[in-house]
Amino acid sequence: MTDLPPGAPTPWAPPPAGTVTVYRGATLFDGTGSAPRPGTTIVTDGATLHTVADDADPLPAIAADAPQVDLDGRFVVPGLVDTHQHLATPPNRPVAEAVLRRLAYSGVTAIRDMADDLRHIGDLARAALIGEIPGPDIRYAALMAGPTFFDDPRTHSVSQGAEPGAVPWMQAITPDTDLRIAVALARGTHAAAIKVYADMDAGTVAAITAEAHRQNIPVWAHAAVFPASPGEVVAAGVDSVSHVTLLAFENSAAPLSHYKTKPPVEYDRFAGSDDPHLAALFAAMRERGTILDATASMWTSDELRGDTAESVERARLNAELAAVVTAQAHRAGVAVVTGTDYETDPGDPFPALYDELAFLVERCGIPTADVLRSATLVGARAAGIDAIAGSVEPGKLANFAVLDESPLADIRNLRSITTTVKRGHRYDRAEFEKEGQ
Repeated sequence: MTDLPPGAPTPWAPPPAGTVTVYRGATLFDGTGSAPRPGTTIVTDGATLHTVADDADPLPAIAADAPQVDLDGRFVVPGLVDTHQHLATPPNRPVAEAVLRRLAYSGVTAIRDMADDLRHIGDLARAALIGEIPGPDIRYAALMAGPTFFDDPRTHSVSQGAEPGAVPWMQAITPDTDLRIAVALARGTHAAAIKVYADMDAGTVAAITAEAHRQNIPVWAHAAVFPASPGEVVAAGVDSVSHVTLLAFENSAAPLSHYKTKPPVEYDRFAGSDDPHLAALFAAMRERGTILDATASMWTSDELRGDTAESVERARLNAELAAVVTAQAHRAGVAVVTGTDYETDPGDPFPALYDELAFLVERCGIPTADVLRSATLVGARAAGIDAIAGSVEPGKLANFAVLDESPLADIRNLRSITTTVKRGHRYDRAEFEKEGQ
C-alpha cells in the first residue's frame, strides 16, 4: 500500500537537504572553548551546518545562490540544553506544548526529560522532532527505584491505567528483578537513559549501572539514592548525578535510610572553606567523567520557596548550599550542566533555564564562558548528543541562537534573543512575542 493518507501538518519541520541559508556577520561563540569570532559566516544545508568560516572567505559552491541573512555583528551561541525537565507529571498536553514552544523560541534546542509518563513524553518527542509542534529535541529517561518509593503520588500520576512500579517506564527493582529484562524493557520505551531515583543500596545501583552500560544505555541518577550515598552512586559508575544539594549527604553524620526520611542537612558544615569529603568526591567525579546536573537555582523558584516562614528559610538555606557546593565542584574540575527541574510562570516570556545560567554566574561565581559551555557542549554530552549538537561546527546539527547583545558581557543578555535555529528551521522571537507568548 503506497497511497497513505497525509499525516498531521509539520510547519516546524527541518528543511530538506539542499535548502541552503547563509548567515553572515556573526560574532560566534562556537562552544568548543575557542574565543568569540567576529565576522563569521555560517552556512546551513537542511538540518545541518555545512560551513563555518570568516566573512572574507569565499562562499562554498552550494551557497552561491542561497538567501543570505545579515546578522550585523550579533552574537551567536550554540543551541542551549536544559538537562533537567519534567513535562508530564501529570500529563497535560497543552501545558507541555506551551513549555516546549517557549523553550524553542528562547534558544533551547534540546532537553533531558528526567522521567515522566513516557507514553506522553514519547509522543511529544516525536512531534517536536518532525515539526508537528515547536520545541527542542527531547531525550528522556525511564525510571528505576526501590519498591518502597512507589507509594509516592507522582508515580501514580505518571502510570494512570496501570500499576506504578510495574510499567516499563517506571520499574520497582527488588532482589528478584531480572535486570537484563528490566533494562531491555526500559530501552523499549525508546528512552535515552535509565534514571536511578530512590530507595536502593549501593550494590543495586552498581548492578543496574553495569547492566545498563552492557546494553549501551547511560544511567542518570539522583546524587544520593538513600541508602546509597553520593560517593557510592559515583563509584557505581553512573554517567551523571542530579541535584547538587543532595551531595551534602556525603559523609553524613546520620545514617541514610530512605528517600522520604532524609536526615537533616548539616548546613553549617558547608559555610566555611571547601568541604574535604566533597573534595574527595569531586576528585572521583572528575576522574570518572561524572557530570553534575546541579539544578542549582531550583530553590529560588516560587514553588519551592513557598509562602511560610519555615519554607522560605529552608529555600534560602538550600539556595546558599547549592551556590557553595556548585562553586566547589566547578573549582575541582567537575563538569557542570544546566538543568532546572522547574519552570517559570506561564506568563513569563523566558524559561527557567535563563535563571539557572544567571545563578551559576552570579551566585556560584563561575565564569560566564564556562557557564555557556555548560549550557551547550557539556549539556549535549550529558544528553548523549555531543557528536551531533552542542557546538557550531560543520557536520553538526544547525542549532544556534542569535542575540542582540553579548551574553559574555552579561549573562542576562540571553533575553536579547532574536532568532533560534533548530535543525535548520528558524524560530523568530518576534513571532512568539506577536502571538502573545
